[in-house]
Amino acid sequence: MKDQRNGWRKEVDAAPDGPLSSRGPMTSPLPSLTAPWRIGVDVGGTFTDMVLRDSAGAVRIFKAPSVPADPSEGVLGVLRLAAQQLDLPLSALLRDCALFVHGSTVATNTILEKKGAKVGLLATAGFRDSLEIRRGIRENQWDHRAPFPQVLAPRYLRLPVRGRIGADGSELAPLLAEDVDAAAKVFNEEGVESVAVCLFNSFLDGSHERAAGARLTKSWKGQWVSLSSEVMPTMGEYERSSTAVVNAYIAPKVTSYLSALDQQLRQLGLPRSLLLLQSNGGAVSVDQVANRPVMLVLSGPAAGVGALKGCAAPGEQPNLISMEIGGTSCDVMVMAKGEVPVADELVIDGYHLTTPSVEIHTVGAGGGTVAWVDDAGLMHAGPHGAGARPGPAAYGLGGENPTVTDAQLVLGRLRPGPLAGGVTLDGKLARQAIETKLAKPLGMSVEDAAAGVIRLLEQNLLHAVERLSIERGHNPATFTLVAAGGAGPMHGVEVARALGCKRALLPRAAGAFCALGMLQSDVRQDYMHVFLADLDTVDRAGLEAGFAELETRAREALGREGFANGSAALSREVDLRYDGQQWPVRVALGMGFDAAAARQAFEAEHQRLFGHIQPGGKIGITALRVIGRGLLDWTPGAAPSPQASAPRLREKRKVWIDPVHGWREVPVYDGAELRPGCRLDGPLLIEERTTTAFVGPRDRLEVDARDDFLVHVGAIA
Repeated sequence: MKDQRNGWRKEVDAAPDGPLSSRGPMTSPLPSLTAPWRIGVDVGGTFTDMVLRDSAGAVRIFKAPSVPADPSEGVLGVLRLAAQQLDLPLSALLRDCALFVHGSTVATNTILEKKGAKVGLLATAGFRDSLEIRRGIRENQWDHRAPFPQVLAPRYLRLPVRGRIGADGSELAPLLAEDVDAAAKVFNEEGVESVAVCLFNSFLDGSHERAAGARLTKSWKGQWVSLSSEVMPTMGEYERSSTAVVNAYIAPKVTSYLSALDQQLRQLGLPRSLLLLQSNGGAVSVDQVANRPVMLVLSGPAAGVGALKGCAAPGEQPNLISMEIGGTSCDVMVMAKGEVPVADELVIDGYHLTTPSVEIHTVGAGGGTVAWVDDAGLMHAGPHGAGARPGPAAYGLGGENPTVTDAQLVLGRLRPGPLAGGVTLDGKLARQAIETKLAKPLGMSVEDAAAGVIRLLEQNLLHAVERLSIERGHNPATFTLVAAGGAGPMHGVEVARALGCKRALLPRAAGAFCALGMLQSDVRQDYMHVFLADLDTVDRAGLEAGFAELETRAREALGREGFANGSAALSREVDLRYDGQQWPVRVALGMGFDAAAARQAFEAEHQRLFGHIQPGGKIGITALRVIGRGLLDWTPGAAPSPQASAPRLREKRKVWIDPVHGWREVPVYDGAELRPGCRLDGPLLIEERTTTAFVGPRDRLEVDARDDFLVHVGAIA
């Protein structure tokens, strides 16, 4: 296995790759591909997206319907489609792939759909109910009736074991093996499929958990054991226990799926194991995440980190807000000064996880979002969606509920006919759904009802973006809004206008934004160690020893992936908090420790997050962190050719603009006709293979040097 990973690393290094762009699939077809190539596959709720980038910099994009019942069928389906369109045998397509990166919602869906394993929990005697007691904090402090989510390990399967690790990491009482054996007997009788082990203070010393896990393998018939000290050795009994239990809950299904898919792809010709996108925005191999599938709960959306890097010039530290709108949901991410914040606190369907995750806010708002009228006669858009099947009414697959896609068709913004992913849009079906379910119940015209759907959705999008921008202390006016996803460019300019953004970036390949990002995501490993000390009086030797241990682990893990020396990069972070403060703040450090610089960085971040600081306040260290990155080299490709002549109009179409401008004849351009240097004044529509972009009447569009669409919002007086 080690030789295979080293092999893919060397082959990737040998490929002269450049920054990802979408110019390949949007221009005239290229005569051939140059091996080796890289493939990124993102399984979404509606479509499975695939991006192929060859060693000459050509990019091809493919979309196929997802198969929620078996996501691997969506992966194989889009691969077969790509092989067919490229006129290649599937074996040849995979054989010449130097890097295959996969993002999937399997882990998340297993939690949401409650289809995980039957879980047992070993807990220190006296702490078996910590998981159910929780923190006692409600998400909505005014809602006292909403029930907490179902406990994934019921009380009769949460069994106590005697033994105790003290607050200083010393052993106060030995682990009693007979308690583990007694628990194993119950697990066998009850048909438990997966066991989590979370013992008190194991984040300081995991020896008792390791001993319990070893004992379980001898006395219990199952094979899935999750140790909290290995999954995430963090302080906080409830969060660590919840994370370990969720890991145990999803492990059998997620790990089996990934292993089976990896084996199937290898049998079909893929020479090396696939990589997976983690919640932290970095990639990792199947075997390294097999024991910690909880690290994959944001796999897919987290690829937005890599995609945003591709939106910036080399060496630039941009301020970007991404709004990735697919068929089912919208994922919002903020990149400030070139960095996307990573936090340890993550809540999935009410379950608290402590795992490094990029900060993403997701709402049910996409092209398939269903519009409906409640009993009081009020229209709503979402949060539920039509999914891949039956999908919007316009798909003609049996859907009867009106969606955002249907509204866009009625308003003239989308063209009836074939759509990326193998579906066809039927304008008559769209109009019929909106008339039946919205217009008639509300006593308004079909067009007004469709316009209302769009306004409601864009208001929901605006609030979603404000959640991670304004509420986090960022001024949106200093950011560029990146509107991605198949539906993003339809709404991006209007949301940017409402936010006060001066620019909106509409990527050509918006419909495969996350799949593109996967090919620009470095391999990443996160390590942390609880370390309690005063910032100003910390023992420097002990602190350096703690960092050194984590750095050794990171180097070894990256080495197993084939990264060493110049291709591996390490960085340090530290968790800091004021004396008496409950939640710490993450602060980046240089490789040398400077207490004054750490205090300054902490106070700046605290001011941004909370609006105040404690001048001269006592600051404590709670944890040390090391991030190891395996760097993938990207050599710039050839610059796209500039605009040589005025672009041709595809057509003029009657389109509803907004309540002020109403209906107007709007020029529609073929995106392939627009090259760098082209400038056009709105209103206009741009039709691409994976998306359609809408630009308002006060906006000016230019094609930038990266061949994407940059809109100057409100630039026309």
